[in-house]
Amino acid sequence: MKAIALIPARLEASRFPRKLLTLIQGKSVLQRTYESAMNSGLFDDVVVVADHDDLILEITRNGGKAVKSQGVYESGTDRIAEIAAHLDADIFVNIQGDEPFVQKEPLQQLLNLFNDPTVQVASLVQELHNIDDINDPNFVKVALSIHKKALLFSRNPIPYRRDQEAPNTYYEHIGVYGFKKEALIQFTQLPMSPLEKVEKIECLRFLENDIPIHMDITNYMGIEIDTPQDIDRAIEFMNKHNLK
Repeated sequence: MKAIALIPARLEASRFPRKLLTLIQGKSVLQRTYESAMNSGLFDDVVVVADHDDLILEITRNGGKAVKSQGVYESGTDRIAEIAAHLDADIFVNIQGDEPFVQKEPLQQLLNLFNDPTVQVASLVQELHNIDDINDPNFVKVALSIHKKALLFSRNPIPYRRDQEAPNTYYEHIGVYGFKKEALIQFTQLPMSPLEKVEKIECLRFLENDIPIHMDITNYMGIEIDTPQDIDRAIEFMNKHNLK
């Protein structure tokens, strides 16, 4: 299978403006995400799809590939679909630009899900254990079926634990998606769905249109940069894992 990684990048994030250009130990968040995707060795190509010239320059001056999207989009998936429509690949992987430590093993797990020819959309989760993270709306939670299909995404803890004695595992959605080209293009032709508008979680658009999302459970991929405090967490992560 030919696989291309596309990294959507928006300059002005509401919670942390220009976060993708913020430095982590001398390299920007976006540059680290691009290098991590490249270093996985899993993709035939890796391209940043950005909305601003500053982001394009950040990648190209370091020898990477970047293109500027032409439309105004509500989600990263809509942004990459504009470019994917003109590229030839079996699988497109959306790696959020704020995932600077994305690793090879989980990405391989994601691609392996497409060995089942019926899979059109796939993604990853990890277990959540810290109660503060479970209650934090910046951590998107996922409820899974017994066959590891997504039932619901929410910024609230799901499920609600009415029975405190019943066993339960909370899962966090990791910001990496895989798509067959047809499913990716179809996504852009659908209007924003009601739950997507409320939660600001783009993958709800698939579920509300009865398009299943196949999931796999993986180990943590790193630190997602959502707030300025996450930069400190990222530096701690790098020191812990001896990353440069």
